[in-house]
Amino acid sequence: MKFCWSTLMVKNMEDSLKFYQEIVGLTVDKRFKAGPGTEIAFLGDGETKIELIYNENNKEVNLGRDISWGFEIESVDKMMELLKNKGIEYSETFQPNPHVKFFYVTDPNGLKIQFVQNM
Repeated sequence: MKFCWSTLMVKNMEDSLKFYQEIVGLTVDKRFKAGPGTEIAFLGDGETKIELIYNENNKEVNLGRDISWGFEIESVDKMMELLKNKGIEYSETFQPNPHVKFFYVTDPNGLKIQFVQNM
């Protein structure tokens, strides 16, 4: 069995694409209309994709508070500087062991995004 993608219903496709492209660094793999008022975008160039779905009739996104997506980054400090320059708030840093350091931000839909630096 192979994991294919993780799906997120989004409030605004353009805001979500901007976040995942400019902040996370993902590229759009596919983007298409999926019926009246519905659009789907797949992001990522690796084996696993992120699927964003926008439906104009769905004005609220229902996320669990205990879920997050993690992305590996080169430098916690560099990512925090980028976020600061873009006016995006972030959590304190965590370093549960000498080999990993991370922090969280919230995407435009309320999903927690974890940025992880392997030391």
